Amino acid sequence: MNSPLTSAPEGVDTPPPAGLDLKQNALGAPAIAFMVVAAAAPLTVMAGVAPLALSIGGVGAPVAYLAAGAAFAIFAVAFMAMTRSTGGKGAFYSYITLGLGRTAGLACGLLAVVAYNALQIGVYGLMAIQTQDAIARLFGITIDWPYLAIAAIAIVWYVGRRGIDVGARFLGVLLALETGILLVLAFAVLFQGGAHGIGFESFTPSAMFAPGMGGILAFAFAAFMGFESTALYRSEARDPDRTIPRATYWAVGFMAITYCFIVWSIVQAFGAAEVQQAATDDIGGLFFSAMSTYVGTWATDVMSILIVTSALASQLAFHNAITRYTYSLARDGALPSVLDRTHPVYKSPARAGALQTVLALVIVGAFAVAGADPYRQLLLLMNTPGVVGILALQVITAIAVVAYFVRKRLVAVERRGVIAGVISTVLLGGATTLLISKINLLTNAAFGTNAILVGLVGVVLIIGAVVAQYFRVRRPDIYARIGGLYDDPLADAER
Repeated sequence: MNSPLTSAPEGVDTPPPAGLDLKQNALGAPAIAFMVVAAAAPLTVMAGVAPLALSIGGVGAPVAYLAAGAAFAIFAVAFMAMTRSTGGKGAFYSYITLGLGRTAGLACGLLAVVAYNALQIGVYGLMAIQTQDAIARLFGITIDWPYLAIAAIAIVWYVGRRGIDVGARFLGVLLALETGILLVLAFAVLFQGGAHGIGFESFTPSAMFAPGMGGILAFAFAAFMGFESTALYRSEARDPDRTIPRATYWAVGFMAITYCFIVWSIVQAFGAAEVQQAATDDIGGLFFSAMSTYVGTWATDVMSILIVTSALASQLAFHNAITRYTYSLARDGALPSVLDRTHPVYKSPARAGALQTVLALVIVGAFAVAGADPYRQLLLLMNTPGVVGILALQVITAIAVVAYFVRKRLVAVERRGVIAGVISTVLLGGATTLLISKINLLTNAAFGTNAILVGLVGVVLIIGAVVAQYFRVRRPDIYARIGGLYDDPLADAER
């Protein structure tokens, strides 16, 4: 056996030649943070989902976003401890492999690809109707939603193919614009004293523990989707040991504080006693109403455009994550090798990007041909297994972190990471259970439909485990490469 400190484990192929690899030293911490925050689509989350949280939970809704941010910050400590100790790439895929073995690693790697695809493709439905509404509002023209979705798919493919640095700059501009319009609204409300003066009822015990707060935690945790994908960009980051942790903590902190502040400002805009009913009466238009009242109709028009670009930014960020997971799995032989080659000029995983684009076109086209509703069916039915899948992967990753450090007898060295792993396992496990119990709030569907959507996560994990065992028996060379462990000096050759 080769020494794990000096060469790749026995039977494990080396990475592809440098000319076929991803672009090196292309991203700093701000660029990576832009991408993962853009994936969460702050403006879409606030204008599209926060009113529902206010309707269910009332004035305590801002605290739910802080609570979710705190839980994810603890998870980030464990996640970054794994990154620091292993130098691993592939995020969930690599870390779960290292902690729980190659079978679990491949199962979760496939789940990551499926879950991110579900999130990304579903949002094309939301983006299409948002674009349709914006065009109708500004120009009085109605365009069928499938054409708008196809145009968005083409834009995402083109920008993603051009390389990660181009995509990061594009996302940085879009994120700045959508965050800017939210802050304009929030500060306009505060400067004008809100509906009845500025108050802090949202942070009182009676508000924080109101009956509806348990339900809206599901929305709050879903609002952070994709922040953990910072680790996927390790190969393309400058000084990754510093860049990746900074980007991760910046992303979590930014989202938690921004979400809480914006939702609290909306409470002030309508008044603590009135906001819950106002949200219930006008879930889709609550933010537009506040914008018209406190800033002006011009800002409402601008916001209708920026909601579209917010969704577009989210699509591109998820596209980047999907292609890098696909690239990692193909690089290790778990997916066809044709997908492990990068563009000769842009150094993007262009073949993986083309496959993801075709998949999006097929699924969106199928929903369109079936006459499905782009929001109630394409968005909700596709996104639900994606949200559940990502939360499940976070729980499994937290468990894997603890298992890895215990097995390596590094608990004393990485005590903080182990403690964070244990705490985040409990917190995120509870959040996942809560989300599943309240899944009808996300889907507005019958029990049978919800059971199928949640069950898809388990089905993908089982399929992945079966495939891994097939590789173990019939293709041990591929099984040995699962997790990308050829470039991890602490990896066990036998695992």
